[in-house]
Amino acid sequence: QVQLVESGGGSVQAGGSLRLSCAAYGYTYSSYCMGWFRQAPGEEREGVAIIDTDDRIRYADSVKGRFTISQDNAKNTLYLQMNRLKPEDTAMYYCAAKYGKAGYSFYYRDYDVRSFNYWGQGTQVTVSS
Repeated sequence: QVQLVESGGGSVQAGGSLRLSCAAYGYTYSSYCMGWFRQAPGEEREGVAIIDTDDRIRYADSVKGRFTISQDNAKNTLYLQMNRLKPEDTAMYYCAAKYGKAGYSFYYRDYDVRSFNYWGQGTQVTVSS
């Protein structure tokens, strides 16, 4: 049974940093495209960053240069290092996975979000000004 468990969210002031983690259970981690998505109240879920099975990465323009996605295949864990946080980064952050390569997730504006089969419960990030 596939399970994704996020941790590391919290409240910080603008300019601060947080590191999110996503522990994956129940599948061969390296065979899955992994991603971070976020959703603010009243907004659609949006892609933040994805990492393909060949380690290709895509970032949302709004986080480029501030956020870094990485993974440790030995630990079956995905990370999102978030630096220079802004109030507009406030959202629930979700880890997601789908079997195989990223495919259209590298090209669609919405990261082909519906193609991601597995989701964590989310971790809240709140950035105050």
